[in-house]
Amino acid sequence: MRAVVQRVSEAAVSVDGRRVSSIGKGLLVLLGVERGDEEAEAATLARKICRLRIFEDAAGRMNLSVSEAGGAMLAVSQFTLMADCRKGCRPSFANAAPPEEANPLYEIFCELCEQQGVEVGRGVFAAHMEVALVNDGPVTIIISGEDIKRTK
Repeated sequence: MRAVVQRVSEAAVSVDGRRVSSIGKGLLVLLGVERGDEEAEAATLARKICRLRIFEDAAGRMNLSVSEAGGAMLAVSQFTLMADCRKGCRPSFANAAPPEEANPLYEIFCELCEQQGVEVGRGVFAAHMEVALVNDGPVTIIISGEDIKRTK
């Protein structure tokens, strides 16, 4: 799995010109699922992201998690995060999990974040989405499968 985590003032997802989900202050999480990923990776990533201390406390230090800061999460499935650009100029998506593997893990990730007390808005799996955001900071963190495997 791979996630791009952005601290936002607001974020929204639209499909066919219709807003399907939005949040105020919180995290926009773009989530890519790799072939062979399992529920354990989703659980580890959910724990890690929900506990990331990237919101400012009263002293102005990044010391609070999304829930401690009173924020929410907008999770958007994005298979293009698994792009392999090492060869040529056309990315290969061969490492991206097929939809029948990726969608259940995306849903599990969202549910596990909700179980940790974070309100989670969702994109529409496999739809052409328009994502709008105001990045706060900017703060953007990339967490890859190798990162979460090291934390086990």
